[in-house]
Amino acid sequence: MSLSSILSADAIDSAVKDCQAPDSFCPKKFFQLCGLSKKSAQDVKKVFGILDNDASGFIEEEELKFFLQRFNPGARVLTDKETKAFLKAADGDSDGRIGAEEFQVLVLS
Repeated sequence: MSLSSILSADAIDSAVKDCQAPDSFCPKKFFQLCGLSKKSAQDVKKVFGILDNDASGFIEEEELKFFLQRFNPGARVLTDKETKAFLKAADGDSDGRIGAEEFQVLVLS
């Protein structure tokens, strides 16, 4: 399954273009622009599964760095500052990784 089977390619492109400059990535804004925040909880879980590159059940900091590239292979890597802010925003239990439920809360709240 690909992200474009859940989200429109145009919306993904728009969201990625909005945060091209280093340190301009905002997860909430990105999820709104790509349309993920308007999707069902089930669709958000499917996206989480795609983003969980190693299928561990969690998105770890190393995977977060390449978050934008999962949406568009030509996108930039997140900066360390963006990666840490993203992790902090989503990591509700402070275990240093994002689980599916935590991801859903961030996207849909």
